[in-house]
Amino acid sequence: MANIVLVHGAWSDGSVWQGVSAALHDEGHRVLAIQLPLTSLDEDIAWTRREMAALDGPVTLVGHSYGGAVISGAAREAERAAALVFVAAYVPDEGDTIAALSGRGARTPGSAAIRFAGDGWSRIDASLFGDALCADLPATTARVLAAAQKPTHGACFRAASARGAWHDLPCAYVLSSGDRILDPGLQRWFAERANATPTVLRAGHLSPLSRPEAVAAAITAASAG
Repeated sequence: MANIVLVHGAWSDGSVWQGVSAALHDEGHRVLAIQLPLTSLDEDIAWTRREMAALDGPVTLVGHSYGGAVISGAAREAERAAALVFVAAYVPDEGDTIAALSGRGARTPGSAAIRFAGDGWSRIDASLFGDALCADLPATTARVLAAAQKPTHGACFRAASARGAWHDLPCAYVLSSGDRILDPGLQRWFAERANATPTVLRAGHLSPLSRPEAVAAAITAASAG
């Protein structure tokens, strides 16, 4: 049995892990799918560390999308952090921002769906949500996800990261080859950068929902390692 903390990305919440959580529970793991405030990177990291503290023993941290930056920061100098799993996720290093890292990759169709309000909060255009994030999920599911999306403050994307914990911990990367918002080529660069064990899925950005068993299998393998 492993302790596994699941960290969602922007415009999302812990429910994105429902299928993955079920598969991991079936394997006997202790799973915690946390709810980020999505107010700033520092606050999201602090919240993740707080949730980690509730678990006894080593912890495998799993981050989806923006959640990759959160787990890399939360695991830094954290004794309980044992492994990192990045799922279609950002892998920042010292000084990197989500915005700058996005600029390293090819422009994706989904990037045009992001909408920022004058107060700094962002959402995904509901009419474009399905194509941008989950083209491999049923249209009805995409509409539900678009309606329930959690606004994310732009401060999350502008904050500079500290030195990545992936320098010091074993890592795995679950790459979405059909991703339409986070360039698959950039994902491959992230995996190589972290010297991560790769798993390539034919999936869109929300692979935890479209391919939960495959994502869970990669997490289990990383935890065992």
